[in-house]
Amino acid sequence: MKLFEGESIEHEVVNDQPLRMSDEEINSKYREGEIRIVTEQARYPLNTISSMVHSDIYKMNPEYQRRHRWSNRKRSSLIESLIMNVPIPPIFLYEYEYSSYEVMDGLQRLTAISSFYDDEFELEGLTKWPELNGKKYSKLPKLVQQGVDRRYISSIILLHETAKTSEEAENLKQMVFDRINSGGEKLTPQEKRNANFDGKLNRLCIRLSENQSLCKAWGIPLEDGNPDRIHSERAENKLFKTMGDVELVLRFFAYRQRANLQRGSLESFLDFYLEKGNYFTTEVLGNLEDLFDATINLAYDLFGDKAFFLYRKRKTGWGWFERPTTAVYDPMMNSLSQRLEFRDELVRRRKEMNEAIIEFYKDNYGAFEGRNTNQSALEERDLKFNEFFDRFI
Repeated sequence: MKLFEGESIEHEVVNDQPLRMSDEEINSKYREGEIRIVTEQARYPLNTISSMVHSDIYKMNPEYQRRHRWSNRKRSSLIESLIMNVPIPPIFLYEYEYSSYEVMDGLQRLTAISSFYDDEFELEGLTKWPELNGKKYSKLPKLVQQGVDRRYISSIILLHETAKTSEEAENLKQMVFDRINSGGEKLTPQEKRNANFDGKLNRLCIRLSENQSLCKAWGIPLEDGNPDRIHSERAENKLFKTMGDVELVLRFFAYRQRANLQRGSLESFLDFYLEKGNYFTTEVLGNLEDLFDATINLAYDLFGDKAFFLYRKRKTGWGWFERPTTAVYDPMMNSLSQRLEFRDELVRRRKEMNEAIIEFYKDNYGAFEGRNTNQSALEERDLKFNEFFDRFI
C-alpha cells in the first residue's frame, strides 16, 4: 500500500510500569490543583431557552456532541415532565471564552424546549396529560402555559479558568463528556470517538460522510438542501443518527494502515488512528479527501445502490443480502483506491463486471461469509478483489 508523504503513523513505545507516588507527592498534586475542575451553577427559565439556543453566546453543536436523536414523542415526554415539575438532570456547559459557552451535555433537552416554545411541534404520546396531545405551546391553556413558563432548567458550568491551555481544555472537555455519558443512553463507538478525539481528521470524516455516493450506497437519505436543518427522514436513519456513516469514512482511511497498526480490537484501532490522524498536515488531509471521493464515486458508478451488498448463500438458495456490509465495503474500497488510474476502463466494462461479480461471490464465499476479521482473512479479501478488478483492466 503506497501512502501519501506524511500519512504514515507509528506506534509509540508505552511504558506500562505502574506510577508510584508517595502520599506527600499525591497531597502536593491535589493541593496545587492539578486536574481540578472549577464550576458554577445557574438556572434558566424555560421561556428564555429559545433565545439562548439562537444566541451567538451559546455554541449549540460543538463537534463532540451527538447528532440530534430525539423523536417527537421523546421531546413531548420531556415537556410533560416539565409541566409536572419532575426534576430533570442539569445541562453541562463549558466556558470556552469568557461569557461564551459550549453545550457539552444537554443539547437534546435544550433544542426540544426551544422547538416547543417556537411552536415547531405538537405534543404527542403524553400519558399523564393526554388532554394536551396535539397542542403546540401557543395552544396550551393559559394556566398550563404560565406554569411551564415558571419552570427552570439547571446547568453546571465548567469555567474558563479550569484549563490553562487550549490542549488542556480539549482534554478536559473530552474527559468530562465521556464520564457524564457513562450512564443513560449508551453511546456508539463512533459517538465516543467524535467526543474524545475531535480534530481535523474527525471533522473531515464528518464532512465526507455527506458524499452522495456513500449515502446512496448505504441507504442514507440525502440532505434536503437546507444546511441549517436535518430533515426528519435523514435524522431517523440508523447509520446517520449513530454516526455510523462517519465511521465508514474513517474505516477507509484507517484500512490503508491496518496491517502495520492494528493491535487488538477494531474499535481500539480506529480510536488510535483517529487520535493520531488529527495531526495530519493540511496537505495529507487534502490528499485523503480526494482519494475518498474518487474511490466511493467509482464504486457507486460501477455497482450502484448494491455496491457493497454480498451475494450470499441461504437455505432457499443464493441471493443478494438485503443491506450493505463492511465485509465488502472495506476490501472493495481498498482495492479500487489503488486502481483509480484505470477508472475509465473499469467504468467501460461495468456491465461485464456486474455479471461476473455474482460468480465471484459464489467462488469466494468462504472469504466473505461470517465475522472472521483476523489479519489473514482480511488479506484474503483484499487479494480476491484485487484479482477481480485486474481482470477488467
